Amino acid sequence: MTVSQPELYTLPISARKEGRSWRRTLAGAGFAILFNLACLTRYLVQLHATQILVWLCFGFPWSRTLYKDGIRYTKGAFGCLLILMCQWFAPTKLVISFETEGKGRFTTEQIEKIVVKDENGKVVYADWWYAWCLTYFIGEHGVHNSVYITLKKSLQWIPILGPAMRFFNFIFLARSWVSDRVELSSHLSALGKAAQQEDDPMVFFLYPEGTLVSKDTRPISQKFADKMGIPNMTNSLLPRSTGLHFSLRSLAPRIPGLKLIDITTVYPGVPPMGYGQDYYTLRSMFMSGVPPPAVHMHFRMFDVATEVPIGDLSKTNPAIISDSNSPVEVEIPESEKAVFDVWLRELWREKDESITGYFEKRSLSETSFEFPLKLRTKREIMDALGIFIPAAFEYVWSGVRKQNPGS
Repeated sequence: MTVSQPELYTLPISARKEGRSWRRTLAGAGFAILFNLACLTRYLVQLHATQILVWLCFGFPWSRTLYKDGIRYTKGAFGCLLILMCQWFAPTKLVISFETEGKGRFTTEQIEKIVVKDENGKVVYADWWYAWCLTYFIGEHGVHNSVYITLKKSLQWIPILGPAMRFFNFIFLARSWVSDRVELSSHLSALGKAAQQEDDPMVFFLYPEGTLVSKDTRPISQKFADKMGIPNMTNSLLPRSTGLHFSLRSLAPRIPGLKLIDITTVYPGVPPMGYGQDYYTLRSMFMSGVPPPAVHMHFRMFDVATEVPIGDLSKTNPAIISDSNSPVEVEIPESEKAVFDVWLRELWREKDESITGYFEKRSLSETSFEFPLKLRTKREIMDALGIFIPAAFEYVWSGVRKQNPGS
């Protein structure tokens, strides 16, 4: 009688006793070398391109466009790099589903615009990795070159990656609202102005929980729940509404069609009340070769102007919106904060229930789309590795010519 062994991804990392083969060790080393070299190449390209623009192109009307398109190219190439690392070292697929009946539902037309079908019809930081990969599949050409993320302030000092993320205009926060408010407001005003005046797409990731569910953070969430006199979440942490509320109020006046997309993410193998970092880390996925077999994501979308209670924006200064990068926000009344807080908490309660439902059904929805994490073209492999630099100049120069047809 043979006893089947459990899949490694269903076991906590500490319980995985099997030693790594020489092939796995070699693959892990290959990942570390390729990923770090590609990041270094990308950072050097950003740095030297910026220096060249400052020295040679300062004052020309097209220099700012050239710089922005160059940064967008390197950001898109980094998004391709994330997918390539999955494709080569930690194969998996995204299982995407959309709300079609309840709150935040998508129409069939909206789903078709987002999903482009192919011809065949110890800390886990995987959330941002897979979320960025997801943007590659949105629309015909993807929006992975238009991603902005809020991160812990300390991450900006990571060698190579930190400076590169600053070039990407990511927002670094100290997790103290007193100091973060000015930083967040300044960045959002600039991003909103670009989206409004230059028709730049923007994908802005923000995590209201602020951190991961763990044995350390769950008691903090419980303490907050006790203080507020509300039940705690089962599978997640209670969200903090201040940053999201402020962000939506800052962006909404500049972007009339602003949408809030809620993504519920589940990793197979993590049991109820389990902690994701005990089962998946970047090291375990890419160095040890134990990725999740799939990443389940369920989407809900809300029109900020009509479906999200962000409050009264009538006191927003129209002159500020159109003429500068200055913050547009006024002090949020306590009554409006309370309404938004209740709305967000109810949204999180529904997310929590859907995760509980996943443990019973092994699915977040009856209907879903599956995407293997693979790049579409071989050229994008060169982009991802940072060795197809001529493509960057072609991409940037085509943008300049669009801005200046006579050049």
